[in-house]
Amino acid sequence: MKVYDTGSIRNVVLLGHGSAGKTTVAECLCYVTKVTNRLGSVDEGNTVSDFDKEEKKRKFSISTSLLPIEYKGEDGDLKINILDTPGYFDFVGEVEEAVSAADAAIIVVNGKAGIEPGTVKAWELCEENHLPRLFFVTNMDDDKASFRQLVLDLEKRFGKSVAPFQLPIRENEKFVGFVNVVKMAGRRFTNLNEYEACPIPDYVEKHLNIARSSLLEAVAESSEELMEKYFAGEEFTTEEIQSALRENVKQCNIAPILMGSGIHVQGFNVLLQIIDKYFPSPKELEAIGVDASTGEHFTAHYNDEATISGRVWKTIADPFLGKYSLFKICTGVLKANSEVYNVNKEATEKIGKLYILRGNTPIEVPELKSGDLGAVAKLSITETGDSIAVRNAPIIYHAPKISTPYTYMAYSAENKADEDKLSTALQRMMEEDRTLKVKADPENRQSLLYGIGEQQLEVLAARLKDRYNVSLILTKPKFAYRETIKKTAKVQGKYKKQSGGHGQYGDVVMEFSPSFDYDQAYTFKEQVFGGAVPKNYFPAVEKGIQESCKKGPLAGYPVVGVQAVLLDGSYHPVDSSEQAFKTAASMAFKDGFMQANPVLLEPIARLTVNVPDSYTGDIMGDLTKRRGRILGMNAVHGGKQLIEAELPMSNLYLYNTDLRSMTGGSGSFSFEFDRYEQAPGDIQNIVIQEAKDRAATEE
Repeated sequence: MKVYDTGSIRNVVLLGHGSAGKTTVAECLCYVTKVTNRLGSVDEGNTVSDFDKEEKKRKFSISTSLLPIEYKGEDGDLKINILDTPGYFDFVGEVEEAVSAADAAIIVVNGKAGIEPGTVKAWELCEENHLPRLFFVTNMDDDKASFRQLVLDLEKRFGKSVAPFQLPIRENEKFVGFVNVVKMAGRRFTNLNEYEACPIPDYVEKHLNIARSSLLEAVAESSEELMEKYFAGEEFTTEEIQSALRENVKQCNIAPILMGSGIHVQGFNVLLQIIDKYFPSPKELEAIGVDASTGEHFTAHYNDEATISGRVWKTIADPFLGKYSLFKICTGVLKANSEVYNVNKEATEKIGKLYILRGNTPIEVPELKSGDLGAVAKLSITETGDSIAVRNAPIIYHAPKISTPYTYMAYSAENKADEDKLSTALQRMMEEDRTLKVKADPENRQSLLYGIGEQQLEVLAARLKDRYNVSLILTKPKFAYRETIKKTAKVQGKYKKQSGGHGQYGDVVMEFSPSFDYDQAYTFKEQVFGGAVPKNYFPAVEKGIQESCKKGPLAGYPVVGVQAVLLDGSYHPVDSSEQAFKTAASMAFKDGFMQANPVLLEPIARLTVNVPDSYTGDIMGDLTKRRGRILGMNAVHGGKQLIEAELPMSNLYLYNTDLRSMTGGSGSFSFEFDRYEQAPGDIQNIVIQEAKDRAATEE
């Protein structure tokens, strides 16, 4: 593939709900631009973009694929970098990375299914990133696909900015062509994607006039000159309409609606024409960053003449493909066999060969110009989100904004001998997927794996087995309970041991009571009179209390909120030692704790759930079942509610799966630890029994 100038590049991301047809759209675009001479299918597992073994097996996209295609546009050859993204919410990190690299979006909507939660999420991502967008309605060959109803639904959901550029022509309940609303011309499909002129059917006239009026109003509002012409009743020229619409699409004031059929490869010539005419090239856009030398805000125009700068928007770490860092070049020209400065790491990286990736196929190129997307293999320190530049002009561009993972499970290697291998493999997978995190939990002697959802973690386990031949076991995590006391108890702890020579002797009388300060394990005081216990043994007594608090007598969880007071005791001038008093204090602690009404404390989370209005009743009912307390509810933009609640952390386990089930995938949540409070008796009994069972198993 030749090297393209900035003005001849379009970076376009495919967004939409899972199974809406994004990968099929990408495959059809590859087919009609001669990238492939055989139309692949998701069901057959032979598409250009879904090349991963798990994607073929599960029949949906898991990672973002980059598919550069070439198209002969009106003003010359065009390179369109298609970014095919996953639709399932567990893989939202892949989508967020792709959106950060794109300059425009195609929101794919299944004409039969209509608006789905993924459609809404795609729109919200475009709004958040101010991305020009269009809707492409697939499955128009299905006789149950109602384009008219879908347009009404899209207008109702997203406002009057949604504008159909086409209307379908159907004969005998079959999709045979379309009417071009901009040019007011009929088109009939001939051979697959090709079409010819045809008369506009009478039954389309009414809806055509409505769609046309909406477009002309939008055109008129784009300038005072056109507004005057509109009110004077003068006709706009096709050039005036297209120019005004292009500016409106670029400014996100209009989202065109196009249509097609993936099975019959219909509608993709028009889609390519619209990408060419209406989507901006990087030359018309800016990249926002910070000048690392001054800390000042920096705006870069995509420009080949400036010094090199760019950012890594994605990393691929595959044992078969190797490691690739995927760049978006912001300024200048990146050349093969050169050096760049990693601004984030403050170190120089050597660039070897340059590639553009098409699915899993690297294609070598001599250079990449500003605005283009390409890849470099085997960089040693560069990670996703890092910026490259020259040392004397260090620019840091904003990294992709990635969702925080809240779903977690305990994990371990199936074979203990594979633990190091698993650690290395997980590190590689985290380089590739920034929504995966690992965290050590020494308190419960477990390792935790965080992700967006349960399905993502299952896919990770399958990939680890396939790529690195290491088996991952995922289990329900142990939760960080605490133990404390509710009453006061006075006890004696006496340790006496005689075994020839010096013996061991330590004797303490202690009082244990609740301090109600759950941020501290214990407070220690001494009220010994008359030297019953010499002062030099006080630290040993406190040490015994300190160590006893690490693993409580009730269920083996850390102790908090205890006040320990040393009242009395006795000692032996020869046999007493620090170790003896430490042991005596431990004995006193165990007895006193169990006599002082010990209870279990459970961790309480503060939860925020973001859901559409229609689901608030179901969500609040479910939270109540989980022993949650609703704190409040606030309306937010887009017809949604933010529900705030408190509930036990143990009842949040795999909450993501249940929330999606209740809301059709449209709900999201976040939480953070808030405090500890006493667990109900039935929960306490279950946890204590589980601790006993674990202890018995370990023995």
